[in-house]
Amino acid sequence: MTHCVPASGSRSSGSGIDPRLARVNTAPPTRIHPTAIVEEGVRLGKGTSVWDNVHIRRDAQIGDDCIIGGKSTIAYGVAIGNRVKINSYVYICHGVTIEDGVMISAAVVFTNDRFPRAATSDLSQLRSSDPDEHTLPTIVRCGATIGARATIGPGLEIGAFAMIGMGSVVTRSVEPFHLVVGNPARAVGAVCRCGEPIYRFGQADVPVQLAPPAAAPSPMITCSTCHAKYHIMDQAVHEVSSG
Repeated sequence: MTHCVPASGSRSSGSGIDPRLARVNTAPPTRIHPTAIVEEGVRLGKGTSVWDNVHIRRDAQIGDDCIIGGKSTIAYGVAIGNRVKINSYVYICHGVTIEDGVMISAAVVFTNDRFPRAATSDLSQLRSSDPDEHTLPTIVRCGATIGARATIGPGLEIGAFAMIGMGSVVTRSVEPFHLVVGNPARAVGAVCRCGEPIYRFGQADVPVQLAPPAAAPSPMITCSTCHAKYHIMDQAVHEVSSG
């Protein structure tokens, strides 16, 4: 898994995995509910739990310490990192990659075809379900949260530590640390890596806690919960290293 955002004051290990998400694995063995279907070639990491009536299709790769909630379906070839929480009734289609530490809430649906059809144009034959040139990959970067019943369109990137509001329909890629809501989803603010909202986008880009002086070229925002610091300008959010 790649492109994780290092924590303030920390160094990247060079592997692309956020050092704050990495740890020694002391988890128990993998647990699979007896009603779950796990096909040939699936890899499940240590400490991962697969709950009732889950269906994980061939060659899916799931990391350590993950939770796969009941009645969820993970399509063939999907790649999921470590310490990912997937709630019940989630559908993850082929072509999706999910990095470490991602939260996917109940009934989230991923898609991979912008203009799908069941049959050929003359309706004489069923179209193949195999991937083709119309199958578009999506990646969810580390630490992101996708709210309940959100729908994720094809060919997108959800940035690291972004947060997608419940019920949102995401049709465009989401920047790191952005909070997006609505149908279609739009960026309304920024969130800290701890999940706390820190900034509200608007006509004047007014921060949640205090408006910066008018002349300030790059307002410094401090999270009231964990005290992480960010520069925000033109809706680009940059985490500030304490080192």
